[in-house]
Amino acid sequence: MGRLRADAERSMRAIMAAAEDVLSANPVATMEQVAEAAGVARATVHRRFASREALIEAMEVAAWREIQDAVHAARPHTAPAQVALHQATANILQIKPGWRFTLARPVPLSIEAQGLQAEVMELCEAVFGKLLGPGADIVWARQVYLALLGEAAHGSPPGSDPDALATRVIDTLLHGVQRTA
Repeated sequence: MGRLRADAERSMRAIMAAAEDVLSANPVATMEQVAEAAGVARATVHRRFASREALIEAMEVAAWREIQDAVHAARPHTAPAQVALHQATANILQIKPGWRFTLARPVPLSIEAQGLQAEVMELCEAVFGKLLGPGADIVWARQVYLALLGEAAHGSPPGSDPDALATRVIDTLLHGVQRTA
């Protein structure tokens, strides 16, 4: 399929942004409610997305692509592990609040989003492997990190500094909740 016209691409982004807001407030919202929030006709939403599930799948792919790009921008293969982790965390903290509904499900609906998520998790585990060394429970570290990341993204006041939050997430992951001098 060819590249969408710029106006069609803007329309799709507007629909997905509206869907994110509407579905965050009401997870069972209809396509009609999404169309109304997006300021477009219901037929426009259905022309872009064959079903509610197709809309959610497109949202998942878009969200996981943004996260994948954010992780790659942190240079996980070449930067020192703690630097890459901090940068990836700060980057993700800028993205995650905008996809609250979409990123809430543990396993995305679409195969494409599942693949993107799996690649991000592999990169995360590779960085943790470098950072924590042999014998560390990398899967547990990743799960704790994701919980801390979620809390930082959704439990912090809007407009919080992503770098400061990233530092707090990583310090808590590596040192617990004790204050360091």
